Amino acid sequence: MSNLKKVNIVRRSLMRTLTKNIGSASSSKGGRIDTAKIKKVLICRPNGRLGNLLLITPLIQEVTATFPDCKIDVFVKGTLAPIVFEKYENIDKIIPLPKKPFKELVKYFKVWTLIKAQKYDLVINVDQNSSSGRLAAQFSSAKYKFFGDLPENVQLDFNDYDHIAKYPVYNFRYFLSQQGLKDKREPVTLVDLKLSQEEIANGKKILHDIVDPNKRTIAIFTFATGEKCYHVSWWDDFYTALKKEYPDYNIFEVLPVENVSQINFQAPSFYSKDVREIGSVLANVAVFVGADSGIMHLSSASKAPTVGLFSVSNLKKYEPYGNGSIGLDTNVLEIPDFIKAINKILNK
Repeated sequence: MSNLKKVNIVRRSLMRTLTKNIGSASSSKGGRIDTAKIKKVLICRPNGRLGNLLLITPLIQEVTATFPDCKIDVFVKGTLAPIVFEKYENIDKIIPLPKKPFKELVKYFKVWTLIKAQKYDLVINVDQNSSSGRLAAQFSSAKYKFFGDLPENVQLDFNDYDHIAKYPVYNFRYFLSQQGLKDKREPVTLVDLKLSQEEIANGKKILHDIVDPNKRTIAIFTFATGEKCYHVSWWDDFYTALKKEYPDYNIFEVLPVENVSQINFQAPSFYSKDVREIGSVLANVAVFVGADSGIMHLSSASKAPTVGLFSVSNLKKYEPYGNGSIGLDTNVLEIPDFIKAINKILNK
């Protein structure tokens, strides 16, 4: 581990310690929430990773459904948010925290000034462990504030509560129930990029220019960051099995921004730096298979049936869901199990 990574780990740990007691689980300056009066909402998720941005789309949909006339500002990090949330009409401002705040101090302080200057009706911190998120919620001017956590004596009993896209919604519903609103008991909505029909049609054209348009397509993504990335030999065995099992299908590789391939570019492939374009292509495949990554979540958000491969990260927390999607633990399952899962999706 590099010295920089060690410093960042210590810094994050220190900030979490300093900010963990900021704000109660919820706070308000009034009683029962009048949904018609919630016009301006701030959602705090100061993280710039593609997957983490996509995974707050169920919460954004929940807020919009609860307060249909509201405008939402999103406090994030980096430059991807305007692309990810492009089709979310209720989103008003994207407030980006600089990736390297100590090198961009002026921009860093401008962000906090902007948050403080706005008058919000409701502020929601998505991740209770985010020091910047808690600070933003505390620093903001709002009648109602939700810091992302529940009171110590409260446990919500849902079989999918561990999922990072779902527990913020369940927690938010509980918060609203404490402010006089009825707690919904319906399933959490899907992660959603909100691709337009025009985008999907363009993705279909791109795909059919690369593979046989008369065959269904299995998409694979062979890359991932750090320990989540499977070895070349692992992918070679799996790719060989896929070709043998599915001779009548296109097998198609989506390449990462690094433009590398764990199967040495043996399959027809697609490369793009445009997140929405990648999503539009994936929206046209029969099934996507790849390790836990931003592209896996992008596939799920594009409504492609998605098989997520998990070896390191928490499967219950990050597995794709909806449209027949499934997460597989590759520490206990093997290639025949992966094929069985793919067949279940393809034969629906």
